[in-house]
Amino acid sequence: MKVVLASARRKTARARVVVKEGKGRVFINGVPLEILEPEVVRLKIMEPILLAGDLVKNIDIHAEARGGGIMGQASAIRTAIARAILEWSGSEELKKLYLAYDRHLLVEDPRQAEPKKPHGRSARAKRQKSYR
Repeated sequence: MKVVLASARRKTARARVVVKEGKGRVFINGVPLEILEPEVVRLKIMEPILLAGDLVKNIDIHAEARGGGIMGQASAIRTAIARAILEWSGSEELKKLYLAYDRHLLVEDPRQAEPKKPHGRSARAKRQKSYR
């Protein structure tokens, strides 16, 4: 039985995906994708699956995400799913399709939130200085 493992990161979220032969079921943190809430997250995660089309009909996808927020996890999961499906199929056409649709389906976004500094409200903002 063929099993493919893939992982991805987004901000502080980490995602792992296992793809194996099955009936086309998709589980995100143990929850079926069809009933995953909120809908924005569900649609974001479904993008690589919808683009792959019939390739996904005979595989099961199990995704787990840890850390970060809900959208960071969704982005990490979608990248990991796209990578896993690509490795499973080995299709060069699918790779071109993913890259043309959205480069972040295969390439991670390395940006991270800058840490807060002392004497300020956020990473860059400081208290205004008054001379009068």
